[in-house]
Amino acid sequence: MSRRAALTGIIILSILGLAISSLSLVNHYSTSKSSYCSFGDNFNCDIVNRSIYSQVSGVPVALIGMIGYVVLALLSWLTRRGNDQRGFMIAAALAGLGFSLYLTYIEKFVLATWCILCLSSFAIIVLITILSLLAMRSSQPLSSPIT
Repeated sequence: MSRRAALTGIIILSILGLAISSLSLVNHYSTSKSSYCSFGDNFNCDIVNRSIYSQVSGVPVALIGMIGYVVLALLSWLTRRGNDQRGFMIAAALAGLGFSLYLTYIEKFVLATWCILCLSSFAIIVLITILSLLAMRSSQPLSSPIT
């Protein structure tokens, strides 16, 4: 996979992650039950998105995710434009993956319920991390030199 393709994939996935995190933020502040994400006791976004674990120092986890996805898209875009930010991008992706792993642990072992939106975001950050590693490894130039 070329570096350009990996960077484009990161931008696309970041936009998707931003949309999912936005939906989670709406769910976090909503007072009504969400019908799209409740499948009994084992799959319930309301339980996860409104638990004490849905905030860090009063900041909703979904908002942190939104900011993270914007940062990842921006770093990828800058790298595509020739301002190589791959080091920061991989650091941001790994930080996001670590945070997402922690939140997934909370879902499984503390809350004992899963959130479809959270699992979708987890899958996206895993893919972004893989693409970041591929972009880091790629030695291909972003564009061929003009002759």
